[in-house]
Amino acid sequence: MSFSGSSIDSGSQTTGRTFEFGRTHVVRPRGKHQATIVWLHGLGDKGASWSQLLESLPLPNIKWICPTAPTRPVAALGGFPCTAWFDVGDIAEDTSYDLEGLDASAAHVANLLSTEPADIKLGIGGFSMGAATALYSATCHALGQYLNGNLYQVNLNSVVGLSGWLPCSGMLRNRIEGSVTAVRRAASLPILLCHGSGDDVVAYAHGEKSARTLSSSGFQNLTFRKYDGLGHYTIPEETDEVCRWLISMLELDGS
Repeated sequence: MSFSGSSIDSGSQTTGRTFEFGRTHVVRPRGKHQATIVWLHGLGDKGASWSQLLESLPLPNIKWICPTAPTRPVAALGGFPCTAWFDVGDIAEDTSYDLEGLDASAAHVANLLSTEPADIKLGIGGFSMGAATALYSATCHALGQYLNGNLYQVNLNSVVGLSGWLPCSGMLRNRIEGSVTAVRRAASLPILLCHGSGDDVVAYAHGEKSARTLSSSGFQNLTFRKYDGLGHYTIPEETDEVCRWLISMLELDGS
């Protein structure tokens, strides 16, 4: 089973486990720097894999940061170790998530964004498991904290998820709906979700359900795009939509 999509080395530690993240590739903006987006790869991939595609997009005002997940045993692969933002078994089972791993990866991403200049707009995007981590980060932004209680101190301006899903959706929905502040923060965060109807790795139903859960939890500025027949990969039509959306939502100067 597969969840396929300058350098820095770092690690992140939470209670009980230390996570060693791999190398991070940075794509510098070709024009005026207006936004920075951390882009997260899928299961078994690495940060550099997406850099060529991101660099080719007509988004000269964006700096892309592409980290690499830690290598860890993954239940969905029978315990085989590979790069993964968190451990996962069956994504349809809402109670089997590696919350410690999710918190560590979301904190690593927030740390990468925390050193950006104050006038730069910040975003997180990803493919498959990377999209799942981006959506988990969106809920941390709304709640103002990780599930472990530590404060989430990055102000996100956009989140993009391709062929992904929302981990532990029931728990997160209940926590957000129980906080007026979280609902207000959720409403102000633009999210773009894209999913192919022919996805045989992360089923389209999972992506659609995640979009409904996020919308009902207060993420009112959410756009969901369905691509008929698209499998677990990206196509130019999809990346063109991402470019148009980012230019609009982040008010970029354009290509």
